[in-house]
Amino acid sequence: SFLCPYSSALLPKMAKQNSPSLIEAVKKVVEQQHSQASEIEKSKIVLFQLQAKFQALEKEMDSILLETKATEREIYLQDDAIEVTKHHCENLEAQVRALYSENLKLRRDAETVQAEFEMTFARNNEYREKIKAHKHLFWEMESKMPVMIELAKKKAIVEELKTKKEELMRDLQNPEGSVIKQVQVLYFLFDSFPFVQNKRYDAILKRLHCQLNKLHSNKRQWHWSIQQLEKKAAELRKCLGVAELQSSI
Repeated sequence: SFLCPYSSALLPKMAKQNSPSLIEAVKKVVEQQHSQASEIEKSKIVLFQLQAKFQALEKEMDSILLETKATEREIYLQDDAIEVTKHHCENLEAQVRALYSENLKLRRDAETVQAEFEMTFARNNEYREKIKAHKHLFWEMESKMPVMIELAKKKAIVEELKTKKEELMRDLQNPEGSVIKQVQVLYFLFDSFPFVQNKRYDAILKRLHCQLNKLHSNKRQWHWSIQQLEKKAAELRKCLGVAELQSSI
């Protein structure tokens, strides 16, 4: 197909006119031309294939380049995030160190306060025991003082008078009581002996008035004595308290 029509028509004539060697040479040339044409076709096919592969590789390279740029951008963003996180971690570490130092200080302060509290508590216990002993001694001394003995006697007398008064009030409210019976006897005597009624009645009234006045006078005197004794006892307690406080200091 690569030979022109003239050469194709010329070949039989040349074959008749020339020697067999020329024909062989022409055949070789023709075969070489066929072989070259076939190789050229094959080369074209390979070239087309290579061009297609090259285009595919270019597309793949473009895609890889885009992915690389996206990856680089993500790496930059991650680097920024890492820097921010690193700075935040450094701040947190500084805060943790500060809190740890503050915690140690608070623990030492708490131990100091606990030790001071225990010492103060022990001193207070010792002071309370001393106060208790002083109070017991003061009560013993107070109970043996003449003024306190006299005060106790006066209080006992007052209590006895109160008891007698209550008994008398109950006796007066009781129709079968001794006072009512005595009054009934007096009325009987007055009714039985009219001639001595006025004199005996006056004498009895005078005696009762005298006893009542004496009772009131004694009561006032005892009340005044008790008040004076209580004042003296309060002054003595105050003096003993001041002396006790000075001795404890």
